[in-house]
Amino acid sequence: MRRRTLGALALVAACAAPVAASDFLGRHVWAPGWHGAGGYSALWLGPDGAEFVALSDRGSWVQGRLQRAADGAVSGVTVMARGPLLRSTGGRLQSSEADAEGIARVGDTFYVSYEGVHRVMRHRNLGAPPERFPQAAAFETLQSNSGLEALAATPDGTLYAIPERSGALDRPFPVYRFRDGIWDEAFGLRRDGAFLVAGADIFEGRLYLLERDFAVIGFRSRVRSFDLTGGSERLEMESPLRTHDNLEGISIWRDERGRRRMTLISDDNLRALQTTEFVDYLLDAPD
Repeated sequence: MRRRTLGALALVAACAAPVAASDFLGRHVWAPGWHGAGGYSALWLGPDGAEFVALSDRGSWVQGRLQRAADGAVSGVTVMARGPLLRSTGGRLQSSEADAEGIARVGDTFYVSYEGVHRVMRHRNLGAPPERFPQAAAFETLQSNSGLEALAATPDGTLYAIPERSGALDRPFPVYRFRDGIWDEAFGLRRDGAFLVAGADIFEGRLYLLERDFAVIGFRSRVRSFDLTGGSERLEMESPLRTHDNLEGISIWRDERGRRRMTLISDDNLRALQTTEFVDYLLDAPD
């Protein structure tokens, strides 16, 4: 999500130790180096944790490979392709249409969720115009700048889309599901305190929900996981204030030793005092 009011107070430093059962492996600050790079709000990783796609909320995509250090944390980024996200009729997205926030992949097909103009689009190729795709009537009721922040998919192609806000502090976050050609509201996820939805992934039958809270001087982040009915809630990671920048993209995978790993990416809001960083956690106990 774009934060137009953060200003210089949003300086984030890695100055506190994470809490919860996860093991923090490291962070890698990425400076892509081309004009307009940044705002990365969605992340997809291949099964080996190396191939990646990141989406910017300014309406662009980048594809490449991640290099990893001996401890498994990202140590470098190789960009292989990049370009603008397009309208279904071709041509560049207008600024009001360009706020890409979530990504999911089923087979060779990518799905992208947007806020601003709240919708999900289907891409056989990220560099080509997307295909028109059914939309839920409920998307039209979502709050401005608080729409479909998270998108995840199961291997059979069922999609789960979650807005940033639920509309009321005591209302669960609605989870919209697309299967058999129809959208419905599958279940709700407990809303807790000031945390808002930032991203999601589905891995081995569990929905991982990335949340963040902005507290004037920085961000705190949290990841909870649920079964696909919204039950069996588990806290996977919670970081204190100013541990990380504005984490918005999440991908879960297993390393060569069979351990669950989590890689996240931050949205720098294209501000000089923020950074684009890859962050890595080990979710299973070390051997």
